[in-house]
Amino acid sequence: MNVLLTSCGLETKAIEQTFLKMLNKAPSQAKAMFVPTAAISPDAIEVLPKCLNDLLKCGIARENIFVCDLHDALNVSISDEYDVIYLCGGDPTYLLRRIREHGFDKELESFINHGGVVVGVSAGSMIFADDMPNNLGLLKCALDVHCSRDTCDKAGQYSLNRTDRIRLGNEQAIVFEKEHFSIIE
Repeated sequence: MNVLLTSCGLETKAIEQTFLKMLNKAPSQAKAMFVPTAAISPDAIEVLPKCLNDLLKCGIARENIFVCDLHDALNVSISDEYDVIYLCGGDPTYLLRRIREHGFDKELESFINHGGVVVGVSAGSMIFADDMPNNLGLLKCALDVHCSRDTCDKAGQYSLNRTDRIRLGNEQAIVFEKEHFSIIE
């Protein structure tokens, strides 16, 4: 499963390299859907250029990045059109509601099942955790993001059946593997 859940995006070289390995093609050839929907507050909107820059600094061409605000239903199959979906931060409840209202949850599930790469940032990660009502179901536990270094979980492997809350720091990411997930830094 090519899903990378983060607090702050492709914040470290290790996270960026993990993303590039998941991509499975030259970044210059990749097409990305950039979803800023959760960014409904001034603070979240202010971070959007940094999020877009995550994709650009990895080598994805600006003309290959489609911005999708999820205010309308999509007219294309994302599995056929895109290699990456980048879910920005902001309000996770609002993001999850927009995803469900437009049936994007089913498209996203199919995209993941067909090897598409998903990067969640803050709210874009939280929508996959068990503490969000009506969540997208990748984590069987709660997820806190933006945790301080002294309170975040340590890097390492964890069971997919983990039920204890995950506390993710700003320079960490969750990577899903066959029988476990890992927290990387």
